[in-house]
Amino acid sequence: MKKILLIDQQLTHSLRLCQQMESMGYSIEIVDNGFNALVELERNEFEVILLDYSVPKMESFWLLMAKHCHTPVIVLANDNNDLERIHAFELGADDYIASPFNVKELLLRVNVLRRRSEKVVHQSDFDDILFDDTNNTVMLNTQHLKLTQTEYRLFKYLFQRKGEVVTKAELQMRVLHKELGEFDRNLDMHISNTRRKMANKCLPRELINTVRGKGYCFSPILI
Repeated sequence: MKKILLIDQQLTHSLRLCQQMESMGYSIEIVDNGFNALVELERNEFEVILLDYSVPKMESFWLLMAKHCHTPVIVLANDNNDLERIHAFELGADDYIASPFNVKELLLRVNVLRRRSEKVVHQSDFDDILFDDTNNTVMLNTQHLKLTQTEYRLFKYLFQRKGEVVTKAELQMRVLHKELGEFDRNLDMHISNTRRKMANKCLPRELINTVRGKGYCFSPILI
């Protein structure tokens, strides 16, 4: 099911929108501030972020400026204000739609952004990924990604198994050399830090995909 992240401070106002979108085959995750949005982005992969313009600006646009992923952002505004629209685009929004809007039009815009991002992903050339075991450095698309020893081993192990889902238990044993405990989050922390470093180098976080309930996968689409 296609997943959308909705950031809306007035959660009760978003229920009708969510119901309409869910009836069309979308799964909606709702949060009311930028911090919780970043938490969800670490946990899940989303088609698009819908950002209500009424969310306090310091939180909502902080997300736009500092987001560590390539997920498209559509700003939902209460009125068609030229200055707000320009400001939104300047701060990183991919699209802007003012109320009242038709849900079908919104979903059409979501699909346009999704196709556009998929096109960029398919055009990326990650065939020549080089590993420097001495310096724990990975070279992708002329970018040198400096990692810790554990992050480097995780990245390389997933790359060598690209296209396969590798369980957390296997990664924990083969890379961290210990069994996975029920409340152990060390593996998730290392993956999260690696993705953040990738984003800082303008590399897609989606190279390392989370497969919910199973583990992680180095995406073959991006290879």
